[in-house]
Amino acid sequence: MASKAEIRKQELREKLVAAAEIRIRRDGAGALRARDLATDAGCAVGAIYNAFDDMNAIVMAVNGQTFQALGQAVRQSLNGAEAAAPTERLILMSNAYLGFAAENTRLWRALFDVQAEEAEVPDWYRAALEDLFSNIAAPVAEIFPDKTPQDLVLMVRALFSAVHGIVLLGLENRISGVPVDQIERMISEVLSRLT
Repeated sequence: MASKAEIRKQELREKLVAAAEIRIRRDGAGALRARDLATDAGCAVGAIYNAFDDMNAIVMAVNGQTFQALGQAVRQSLNGAEAAAPTERLILMSNAYLGFAAENTRLWRALFDVQAEEAEVPDWYRAALEDLFSNIAAPVAEIFPDKTPQDLVLMVRALFSAVHGIVLLGLENRISGVPVDQIERMISEVLSRLT
């Protein structure tokens, strides 16, 4: 059974993560400041560092929740489409990814703006990313049944990177991107060439 101090620490962690999510959603992860977060959570600035090692750890905690929401959106895109062709399932998932990114742009950007050395990334964070990739893996394995497991992992990452790049460039209105209203079409054009 948890002690009162542990319960208070966990409650503070939850408040800080909730407050950080609101701020990241509104202003982006780069604008997150300890003093503002302490005010929002109703605690002293020093209390933040009793609950988390640093501000990056708070962003990582928010990102963990964002990964779960993103994974759920991607999985839900397949409801009723389980028997669809693998390329069609990839397109559905990619469109769900785009929709999530468009609706939650700053939270989505924070997933990939983490400032951490490879050794500092927690196992649960890696697992959340792998969970996202696992959604892509099944249809990719159907499309490329002769690829080795290592080659399939590389293909999953390549397809994710391609879709992510299209979404990122489009949502940021980069000169090399396509207009937002054409992102779905571009994704479909790229993925439909797989078979």
